Order: sequence, then C-alpha cells, then structure tokens
Amino acid sequence: MSQTTTDPDFDAAGERARGWRTIRRVAPYLWPADKPWVKHRVIWALVALAFSKLVAVGTPFLYKAAVDALAPAEGAAPGTWMLAVGAVGLTVAYGMARLLGVGFTQLRDVIFARVAQRALRQLALETFEHMHALSLRYHITRKTGGLSRIIERGVKGVEFLLRFLLFSVGPLILELLMVSVIFFVLFDVWYLLVLAVTIALYVLFTFKVTEWRVKVRKQMMQQDTDANQKAIDSLLNFETVKYFGAETREAERYDQAMAGYEEAALKTAWSLGFLNFGQSLLITAGLVGVMVMAAMGVQSGALTVGDFVMVNAYMIQITMPLNFLGTVYREIRQALVDMGEMFDLLEQPPDVTDRPGARAIDVRGGEIVFDGVSFGYDPARPILSGLDLAVGAGETVAIVGPSGSGKSTIGRLLFRFYDVTEGALRIDGQDLRAVTQESLHAALGIVPQDTVLFNDTIYYNIAYGRPDASRAEVEAAARAAKIHDFVASLPEGYETQVGERGLKLSGGEKQRVGIARTLLKDPPILLLDEATSALDSETERDIQDSLRAMGEGRTVITIAHRLSTVVDADRIVVLEAGRIVESGRHEQLLARGGRYAAMWQRQQAEEAAA
Repeated sequence: MSQTTTDPDFDAAGERARGWRTIRRVAPYLWPADKPWVKHRVIWALVALAFSKLVAVGTPFLYKAAVDALAPAEGAAPGTWMLAVGAVGLTVAYGMARLLGVGFTQLRDVIFARVAQRALRQLALETFEHMHALSLRYHITRKTGGLSRIIERGVKGVEFLLRFLLFSVGPLILELLMVSVIFFVLFDVWYLLVLAVTIALYVLFTFKVTEWRVKVRKQMMQQDTDANQKAIDSLLNFETVKYFGAETREAERYDQAMAGYEEAALKTAWSLGFLNFGQSLLITAGLVGVMVMAAMGVQSGALTVGDFVMVNAYMIQITMPLNFLGTVYREIRQALVDMGEMFDLLEQPPDVTDRPGARAIDVRGGEIVFDGVSFGYDPARPILSGLDLAVGAGETVAIVGPSGSGKSTIGRLLFRFYDVTEGALRIDGQDLRAVTQESLHAALGIVPQDTVLFNDTIYYNIAYGRPDASRAEVEAAARAAKIHDFVASLPEGYETQVGERGLKLSGGEKQRVGIARTLLKDPPILLLDEATSALDSETERDIQDSLRAMGEGRTVITIAHRLSTVVDADRIVVLEAGRIVESGRHEQLLARGGRYAAMWQRQQAEEAAA
C-alpha cells in the first residue's frame, strides 16, 4: 500500500526535508561569493563571539577569587587591609569582565546587523519579483490576504534563522563543553555527570515538547491566515457588503475564523506554560544536585566557599543559554515552517517564461495574426478552437459575441498571460513565444472594462504609463483624454489621492485616467477590452470619442459587448464557442441577416424598452 501524506512519519520526514531545504536556501546569504564585505563582517562577528564566550567562561574564576579573598582560609587574619583591597580589586575585575562580555556580544550584533538586513531585503525583493513573474492563472486563484501574511512571516524569519546559523547552536555547544571540562578538572566526574544528565534531559524534553507545540502553532498560523484572508476579502468588497446589508454576516464569518484561532492560540499558551515549567524543573533539579555536592565539599574542607560560589555561577550561567536553546528551537521550528511556505511560493514555477535567447519584439506595422490558435484554461474545456484571424497594420477590428465565447481570452493571449495550446500568435511575423515578455508588454496598450488605479495621486497613475515622462507630457496626455480640466478643478489638482483601487473617482473619471495612462505609453498596438461597458450612455459617448482619437495610427482590437460602440470599426468579427462565425463591416453584417444582425436587433430592442 502506498504511503500518503496523512502518515505521521511521512509528514515528519517531509517537514525535515523542507527544513533542510530552507537552511540550504538561507545559508548562502552568510557567505556570498560576490559580496566580500559580507564575508568580512561574518568573520569579525565570529571573532567578537569567540571573545565573548572566553570572557563568559573566565568570569566565574574572578568571582571565586573575590569570595575566597573575603573568606580567607583557617588561620589567616580576617579583615586585613591587603585582603580588603584584593577583594575589592577582584570584585571590580569581575564587574568589568561581565561588562566586557556584554560589550563583545553587542559588538557582534552590530557587526552582523547589516548582513542580516541585506539578506532580509534581498529575499523580500526576490519574493516580490517572483510574485509578479507568476502567471495570471496563479494570481486569479490566490488568496491575497493569506499570501501577504505568508510572505510577511517568511521574510521576518530570515534574520532570526541567519543569527541561529551563526550564533546559536555552535557557540552554545562550545560553552557547555568548556564548562564541562572545568567541572571535570577542578572538581570531579560526579559534577560532570550531573551536568551531562541535566543537559541531556533538558534538551530531550525541550525538543519533544516543542515538536508537539509546532504542530499546534502551525494550526494557529493557518487559522490566523484564514481570518486575515477573510478580513481583507471582505474589506476589498466593502461596497458589495453594503449593497446586500451583509455586515453582520461578514462579522460572523470573520468571528468564526477568529474562534478557531482563539482555540489554537489557547493550546499554544497552555503548552508553552507546560514547557517552561518542565524546563525550570529539570534545570532546578540539576542546579540543586550540583550545589548539594559543592556544599558537602565545603563542609568537608575539600572545597572553599569560593568554589561553592563558582559552581553556582557556572550553573546559572549555563541555565541562560539552555533556556535560550529552548526559545531558539521553538522559534527555529516556527521560522522553518514560515519560511518553508514562502520558499514553496518561490519554487512555484511560472506558466509563461522567456525562451533562452529570446529577442525583443520589433513592431514595424503592428499586424496581428492568430494562426490556428486553440486554447483552454482547463484541458477538458477548450475556449478557442482553431482560431484564424488576421488584423492588418493600422486596422481597427472589433470582436463581439456572447459571454464565454472567448473574447477576453484573445486579449490575455495577446499579452501572453498564457501560451496558446495549439497554433501560433504572431505580431509582424514574430511568434510571441520567441520574444521577451517585457518588450511585448511595452508594445501593447490596454484600456480595460474597469481601470484599476494605485492608491496614489492622479499624477502618479497617469505617469505610470511612462515613468520618465515630463510633467508637460503627463498633462498633454490628460488633455487628450479630456480629463485635464477636471483634474485642474480639484483643490489638490494632480496631487489628489485616488483612494484604494481608485474608488474616490467615478467610473468615467477612472476610465479617462486609464486612457491618459495608455496615451502616455504610446504603444503601437491597442486593446480595448469592453472599455465602456460599465459606463452610462452619456459618459460612454464621451469616452468613445477619446478612444477613437486614441486609435488613430495604431492597430486596434476592440472587445465589445455593446454593438453600438463598434459600428465604426474597419471590421467586426463575431465569435461563438471559440470560432469565428461571421466577419465584415457593420452594414455588411446587418444586410447578411445572420448572427450579428440578430444580436443588433435584440440590443436595439432592449435599449428602446429601457
């Protein structure tokens, strides 16, 4: 019987594999071949770390010496001036050593900070760029809130994991070995045995309980992601919620997700309390065992009071890194989970990539040819079937047809958001699969049905078409789109904030900003994807004038639902079930009395009835 992902052993093995993959991905940021300054900082940070550990291990000797100076051996005269001066000097030296240890630790962190922040920034940028490189298919199915939370948690884990790789486990083991050697040499093997048993039980307990807590915490993070996604989804659809009076329903939906998070968070808190108490019990037991042996040694005269104090200091000193080990292990496991999800995203392959050696497209006239193109988002459900369509250079071709006929798919294939399944799509004889996506997108302009704007100024949104354009060019594009006068009438003019997705502007105003943006880009090929279907009739007529002027001298494909908007097209193509059923000018198609004529008559009747 084949093993499935429900098998606990399989899950554990999978988690370990993902953990090692994450460490392999992060480790090169500590030692990049092309960044010598990073290597230098890592080396100096390790030097500071070594000094801090040497000082830390040597400090209890000064403590012991100071105590012995204050409690002289039997027969010595107590309270003499020399003993007092020696004890004070040793106490000052002890304090200076502690300060020096902290200073080296802080110096290590200061030196390493730039390395960690560079890695965080680089990985965040890599993730951001990869998200934009993924296909439209991925982004259509994504959950924005959940995706943003995964990236946020993953990037935050980078610095912690880098610090762990460099400063945690190795130095901790080194310090424990040094203390073990001191116990064995200065005292006897029983001290070492108690110390070793305490550490072994502590580590075993910590790892076992933490493994269980990681599963609980992962459930909590999944609930957190789900609640965050529901909140963002609801807020993005604020108007829809208001239209349907669904505020209470949305609040209940969000609260249900938060209830799951609350339950998982309580389990996490309770398990943390159990872990902390268990760790404290083991450490205290080991501390008491060693201290009892030291006290007996002092009573028998084998040890001095200073030895007793030194043993106590070492036990307390190793308690801190052991407690830190528990914290580090918990955080490491969580960081590996969070970063594992982020690296899963980074390993998500784009559906559409540039071929090796792909060249920039050379648009000379703007002729577009669909040569036997077949395509389907799902192999079992084809959208386009053997489509043959040629759009001449400078020609305006309108594509009309019922919903689901494949009109919008043509636009997506033209921008190469997807690759054709069969056939070829060419611009001026160049197969789109053989050119770079960047150059292709630069040659195309689009005015969609709903222009989505960035939550920035009107000026920024228009200049987005060509960021290096001068202010005069931006305003000229706004005038051509007939929106300059409106913008000039606003109190803040072009610096007016448009709000989330441009919600502070009307539909017509957003469309004109979109037209101005595309005019500024000045592409040789233009796609109008139902650019006026969401507008009222008066606004539509005004926008149509701007679009007609915009199309002059360009190859234009207009995807339309309202046939009245395409009567002036050089050619109208009727698409049905992914195939062309009619083609011709408006008058020719009406005279033919076929599919187009029926659609025209029906729309005219609907408009007359309205």
